[in-house]
Amino acid sequence: MHTGSGDMYVTVGNQLDDADRFAFRRVADDQLAWLRRALVAPTGMGEARHKLADTGTVILDGDPGSGRTATARVLLREYHQDTGVFHELLPDDEDELSLRDPGLVGAGDRLLLDLSAADFRRWTAAQSDLSALRKAVHDQQAHLAVVMPHGSALDSDLQFYRVEVERPDAIRVFRRHLRVHGLPYEQYTQAESDPTAKEFLQEFLHEQRPMREVATFADLVRRAREARPDAGLAQWCETAHRARDDRRKEIALRVAELDEGPQRALLITLAMLHGAHADVIHEAAQLLLKTVKFPPDSRPLLQRKDLAEQFEEISAGTGPDGHVRFMELDHDTAIRAHFWDHMPELRRFLGTWTARSVELTGPHITRELRADLVARLAGQYLRTGDEEGLASLAEEWSATTPSPTRLEAAVHALACGLNHPDHGRSFRRQIYQWCAVKQLKGEFAQVLVQVCADVIAAGHPDQALVRLYHLARRERDSTRAVDALGELVATSSRLYRQLLDRLARSALSPSELRIFLRAVEPARLIASYDNSRALIEERGVQESVTRCWQAVLGGHPRAKWQRYAECWLHVASDSGRRGDLLLDLVVRAADRCEGRRGATFAALYVSARAAERTCPAGAERATATTDRLLQKISAAQGLGPHTTPPRAASSRGTAP
Repeated sequence: MHTGSGDMYVTVGNQLDDADRFAFRRVADDQLAWLRRALVAPTGMGEARHKLADTGTVILDGDPGSGRTATARVLLREYHQDTGVFHELLPDDEDELSLRDPGLVGAGDRLLLDLSAADFRRWTAAQSDLSALRKAVHDQQAHLAVVMPHGSALDSDLQFYRVEVERPDAIRVFRRHLRVHGLPYEQYTQAESDPTAKEFLQEFLHEQRPMREVATFADLVRRAREARPDAGLAQWCETAHRARDDRRKEIALRVAELDEGPQRALLITLAMLHGAHADVIHEAAQLLLKTVKFPPDSRPLLQRKDLAEQFEEISAGTGPDGHVRFMELDHDTAIRAHFWDHMPELRRFLGTWTARSVELTGPHITRELRADLVARLAGQYLRTGDEEGLASLAEEWSATTPSPTRLEAAVHALACGLNHPDHGRSFRRQIYQWCAVKQLKGEFAQVLVQVCADVIAAGHPDQALVRLYHLARRERDSTRAVDALGELVATSSRLYRQLLDRLARSALSPSELRIFLRAVEPARLIASYDNSRALIEERGVQESVTRCWQAVLGGHPRAKWQRYAECWLHVASDSGRRGDLLLDLVVRAADRCEGRRGATFAALYVSARAAERTCPAGAERATATTDRLLQKISAAQGLGPHTTPPRAASSRGTAP
């Protein structure tokens, strides 16, 4: 336990190499691209698109299940560009900025405010803040999509932005999903020619089902087709319908018939690794028996049942590709739920077994297979509301010095919790406590770095910044967290400004100054954004940078900061007027070092001379930069003519 007043450091290893880590951001982008292809535009989407284009704001209304939230996401996806980030606003989260705060919106951001499930209090509070939020969106040329609770009142000044969407035709949605899943045209249009399929679909779709249920059913049909490609649409729909039924009693009776330990181990293994190769199923089933300390089979090898007989006993079969599946669709889901609910003593063993299984190797062990295994285990924790159990399991998997695959499994487990619509907020809160307060053991810190940088940042970049900031303050003998923090803020000028402000308001401890030196790159400060403005031209940014450089120059020997100062001077050598601003800020910082101004100015000059030898812009420009620096130092000391720096812009980029 950490009970003192000093900093606590966390050592982060390098088991999760960046070059080989799972691409969570790519997966999220792929899911959104898939949603865009699968979405059947509801009535009103065209009007919503025009409203968003003309005003930067659209408020979507409609019946629950009409596809409002999916429509909002697709509309925002159409404005994906190099500047700005996607940000799902969470006004009720404790570490989120207020909707009234202009710092919430950056240039080109795409903002989603999903209040479809909000109660009267939340909706009323959000409406009172929307005017300020819309102004910030307009000023930053951003885009905002709001999903309002259906049936709620809307203020008169917001009525102009409201667009009501109506659910699209369910059969069109069903067909579109089948087409995106890869079914040929002649197969997914059989409903018009096959009376059985037509009758079944009319019976299923005549109710006003939510679009997500139609999408789920289409996915079941796709899986039924993969299991029996020679059947027709009617049979696939019937199979999918049976998979939706409550099969708890049926599964309970089936499990009761399989009363031998090896049979149940094989049943559980196949449910957790459904679709894996037979060799993998066999090896993992043997591992599960060892995990629960089941006595080994003492019979001679040739007297034991072969895999084909064992699979037949549990109603499973091996396909031509050697992969094993249950005969009944979604049988694996029902079996996982049965054992989790009715054999609670098995849960802790499944956690241990999963951690060992992801470390298996072989030609049929893939990264996707490991991810699916972790997701199925996490699904049981989340289905039963055991958030704490899943979080503790991920932490346990990262203890001591685990393998890279086990660390990646921990990341996947936390990602499942973060991406869950009902439990995501609790997991973000838990991760904040880990990052900011709790002493971390083993390699858990690097798991949290990847979770923050790749999972949380995909939809909640502000929260990712706060958590990475705390991790960067506490890490030692590694730069993983601070590097991830630098990569995150490089995606958005707003996030960069937010990091600088947080640093300037901090105590500027050695760890915080380390963040400043490594994450705050001068090239990013002078880069143009939003109508050719630059962060370095904003008054608030100038003050934050000056305060940080003052703490660096006044509190550390030159050997600690010289290479960073040289980088600063190299950028200034090739940046014209903005390069002069970089020089002004370091000179102003040195001028504030009371009691050692002269020594600090001298150290800056020595660093400039050293930077001349390695300047990418060439010796002539480097020498000119040193001369300009010396002029500014002389002016600050009252030894020469003072050159007035260009007037700074306000924090929003306009004249004060």
